[in-house]
Amino acid sequence: MSNPAHFSPAEARKLIREKNWVKPTSGVANGYIQANLAVLPKELAFDFLLFCQRNPKPCPIIDVIEPGDVAPQVAAPSANVKTDIPKYRVYKKGEFVEETTDVTEIWDENMVGFLIGCSFTFEEALLKNEVPIRHIEENCNVPMYITNIPCVKAGIFEGPMVVSMRPMTEKQAIRAVQLTSRFPSVHGAPVHIGNPEVIGIKDIHNPDFGDSVTIKEREVPVFWACGVTPQAVAMHVKPEIMITHAPGHMFITDLKNEQFAIL
Repeated sequence: MSNPAHFSPAEARKLIREKNWVKPTSGVANGYIQANLAVLPKELAFDFLLFCQRNPKPCPIIDVIEPGDVAPQVAAPSANVKTDIPKYRVYKKGEFVEETTDVTEIWDENMVGFLIGCSFTFEEALLKNEVPIRHIEENCNVPMYITNIPCVKAGIFEGPMVVSMRPMTEKQAIRAVQLTSRFPSVHGAPVHIGNPEVIGIKDIHNPDFGDSVTIKEREVPVFWACGVTPQAVAMHVKPEIMITHAPGHMFITDLKNEQFAIL
């Protein structure tokens, strides 16, 4: 297999659709926007859209898929969100019930899909500026944590913000703030740097989602708002059904990172 960083979005989605890539997508198809997925019944779609609008840090909207459709007309019109993500999670009444590589059998015409910006998008800029991405170095998933930071309520939707974490030196953290501030549509600048207990994280080595990574001496944890937040909200609000991506397993769009960067 060739270098995943050099895959085109279509190549990456084909591998995923054929079940030949069933792992996290960090470092895949560099240069292209990756997105989180949240799928809900149509009657909850407006409330969720409003929730995203009120919480743009964790839930920046990239595209909304019309009821019953499976192709994101803005993000990747030839794609199928029922099959083109390596792993999905299914929640029923707030309970995680299944992880699967295909949601075709449970998709119906009443469902609305939301693609939400992902921090994997700005990792290319960090790497180009010699800011380390530890989960890529260690070939694992990014660590993610449920915090004590409340999201702004909209309709029935409320709950805590989820964050992703990347350890780095203080000097690198300053550069990371500068770089990621250019990408407000994919979470933007960090929401917290330093002591994890301040944002309700009791054990930095025990993430709620993803994998633990090494934090070296003289490194600090840097936290970004994360598109896994809707999963924490689903567990809190308990909608009849909600389909999401599995943490770290993203939808790869046809949109270039440059289109979302502020110069």
